[in-house]
Amino acid sequence: MLLLGNGKIITRDDACPFLEDGAVVIDGEEILEVGRFGDMKAKYPGAEFVDARGGIIMPGLINAHTHIYSGLARGLAIEGNNPTNFFEVLDGTWWAIDRHLTLDGTRACAYATILDCIRDGVTTIFDHHASFCEIPGSLFAIRDVAKELGMRACLCYEVSERDGEEKCEESIRENAEFARWAAREDDDMIRAMFGGHALFTISDRTFAKMVEANDGLTGFHIHVAEGMNDVYDSLRNYGTRPVNRLLNNGILGPKTLLGHCIHVNPAEMDIIRETGTMVVNNPESNMGNAVGCSPVLQMMKKGILVGMGTDAYTHDMLESLKVFLIIQRHNACLPNVGFGEDMQMLFENNRAIAAKYFRKPLGILKPGAAADVIVMDYRPFTPFSEENVNGHMLFGMMGRHCRTTIINGKVLYKDREFVGIDEDAINAWTMEQAKKLWGELNHRTY
Repeated sequence: MLLLGNGKIITRDDACPFLEDGAVVIDGEEILEVGRFGDMKAKYPGAEFVDARGGIIMPGLINAHTHIYSGLARGLAIEGNNPTNFFEVLDGTWWAIDRHLTLDGTRACAYATILDCIRDGVTTIFDHHASFCEIPGSLFAIRDVAKELGMRACLCYEVSERDGEEKCEESIRENAEFARWAAREDDDMIRAMFGGHALFTISDRTFAKMVEANDGLTGFHIHVAEGMNDVYDSLRNYGTRPVNRLLNNGILGPKTLLGHCIHVNPAEMDIIRETGTMVVNNPESNMGNAVGCSPVLQMMKKGILVGMGTDAYTHDMLESLKVFLIIQRHNACLPNVGFGEDMQMLFENNRAIAAKYFRKPLGILKPGAAADVIVMDYRPFTPFSEENVNGHMLFGMMGRHCRTTIINGKVLYKDREFVGIDEDAINAWTMEQAKKLWGELNHRTY
């Protein structure tokens, strides 16, 4: 039993949203009780004490869309690659990387990504993987790293025809095999979705194969209308818009998650809402790729469940929280919109998305919820209370403030040091894999 206390608590539970000096009691994989520090200390004298040192105790953060396969890209420049549009970004950068990712490369990407997530207080990830160099076993390789490091993860592989029929078939099989494994194991730490890349890389014939292979096991996780490529391809080749194509092919539904949805019109939004399909926005990535601003405010007004991801542009969810507000206000030409939606996406909607896949409640501190808890070493120099915690999140707190991360009741990161994880050894091995990848991409030795 753990007693994490001596700090302010933000629970995200309406029944008891804030405690000035509180504690979280953890029994195994679940939260047993949340209460005042003195009361909990007296009630559970035998519990192992984890000192928050006056910091902010809060639920672990959820990233609803990321890409582990970009884990070795930091600092990489591919010679001759100077993209001027979205397709060139994909083909010259990300597809080039994943075409060289072996299973070891995939494992290295997973180590790099998950360690960064733990450091930034992210305790659950929804990943969308691609490694067209070596597809079979790639999701299982990520699973092994996630289990080793203690990350809660929902995984899928992005089906695409971009590298030919054989690779497409392999990607379908990888999704199906992993989804069947996840269904058999029923492990609340590792779940599965069925991935798909952008619609302009998937034909209706492939959609039919995906639906057949999935056989109702899980929902789909797919990129939709991130760039205009999807819109043009759908209109020219199928006589309809992207969301209509998904509807026609049986992809939409309450467990399906659509990434980006930048270039969707009001009629498509209505289809998304009526089918109960979820959407995830990735503001920094959208700005970086110059693909536009997703109409999130309109989608949420229509009642669509929109969550927040990073697309692996960052692993810091609080950084994305800040950027979302900026891009939405800039796009609307209004300085007073988006605050409520911003907070709802990260702290409520991501929790609702996670609830579609994980049994225990995530993103909340209350009895029976998963014991995913973080401590932020944030020292406010202005009043901090229940009324303004979100303002402090937006304008003050960052992932780098995370000092302690507990996932599934296990202390993985304490006082900015990993617990039971040999970071130096992992980094050394990951560096060797990065050098191999970079060398192959640029035809030289690093």
